[in-house]
Amino acid sequence: MDNALPYLSGFANHFESEAIPGALIKHRNSPQNVPYGLYAEQLSGSAFTLKRHLNLHSWLYRIRPSVKHGEFVALPHANLHGTPFDSAYTPPTQMRWDPMPYPAVPCHFVDSLTTFAGHGSIDMHTGAAIHLYAATISMQNEFFYNADGDFLIVPQEGPLQFKTEFGCMDVQPGEIAVIPRGIIFQVRLFEKKARGYICENFGMPFRLPELGMIGSNGLAHPRDFQIPVAAFEEIQGDFNLLAKFQGQLWQASIPCSPLDVVAWHGTYTPYKYDLSLFNTINSVSFDHPDPSIFTVLHSPSAIPGIANVDFVIFPPRWMVANDTFRPPYYHRNIMSEYMGLIRGTYDAKETGFIPGGSSLHNCMAAHGPDANAYYKAISAKLQPEYYDHTLAFMFESQHAWRLAPFAYHADFRQKNYLDCWQELQSRFRQ
Repeated sequence: MDNALPYLSGFANHFESEAIPGALIKHRNSPQNVPYGLYAEQLSGSAFTLKRHLNLHSWLYRIRPSVKHGEFVALPHANLHGTPFDSAYTPPTQMRWDPMPYPAVPCHFVDSLTTFAGHGSIDMHTGAAIHLYAATISMQNEFFYNADGDFLIVPQEGPLQFKTEFGCMDVQPGEIAVIPRGIIFQVRLFEKKARGYICENFGMPFRLPELGMIGSNGLAHPRDFQIPVAAFEEIQGDFNLLAKFQGQLWQASIPCSPLDVVAWHGTYTPYKYDLSLFNTINSVSFDHPDPSIFTVLHSPSAIPGIANVDFVIFPPRWMVANDTFRPPYYHRNIMSEYMGLIRGTYDAKETGFIPGGSSLHNCMAAHGPDANAYYKAISAKLQPEYYDHTLAFMFESQHAWRLAPFAYHADFRQKNYLDCWQELQSRFRQ
């Protein structure tokens, strides 16, 4: 792994890697003849004319060009959906789910993709979707790319290996991986099963949020993001290239592995990040800073300061605020929040919200601690306290998350979620 990511740090640094010395071309991108008889190919993740610090592209030097495949045909996938998300009933009711069960039949990463919610438009490059995965086998003869958006993958159970055109990334629960749109990859399992969450971002690519008054240090640091080093395989055989395009899955035959990039350079690459390296900011006096201080990655919208989608975490941290109700206070807001739990216990929901589960609080839906957490918090003797053994996250957006039919009708949706607030009694005194 090489360190750092260009567009996360706010300027377009170039990165480069080669698996064979001399395969990486210097000073020009596409000479008349490429070393080792390789093909030069550019992969662009942004418009050609986007500002320099946002311009995303990489040059790949590969054994065969990626045009070498058969015709794509539609591949039915019962649980994968695209925009518009208008086929399901989405009430303003707060909702919560247990972990999605593993499938009864062998299922690789792409087969297991299950669309949960979404919004926006793939065509207009706005909005995002939420998917779950629950895989029980590795991809063997299948490779995949997503033409619709970037995949931000949050493993909850079981480590994964992402074999990509740029090299390999091993990702554990507690880490995240981002595979930008168009990049071909394959997912291998290290254990018998693996489960987690995906945010598919149709909008502007993820970047680090601005730090503002926090200053130059804090939150996620660019140096802690890792990218692959070049690795290639030259394998011929009968393979399938899977593509997600316009919300649908497609398949084409391919006579060789597409992971045959011998060298590359540029600003457009997969990356991973260890969430334990996040530098948490919090109050050392009283009250709560806004939860935006927990933002790891940000996809901006057309309105400055409002997210197309944010990835936010609630990691282990010290709580020291005095004379303060320490769990998240009851609130309603314009943002819509899908929350998941990677491990441990979330302080506002100590029961019912379990690792692998999730909750949805859409725009202006009231939410906050359950009754048990509330009464415990107002009676606790406050002292410095370390919230260990916890890691929760949130996909937060200015757009309401509209449910897929699967999510609303799922057997593992907790039909009694609202009961967690029913024991909150009036404590009014005159």
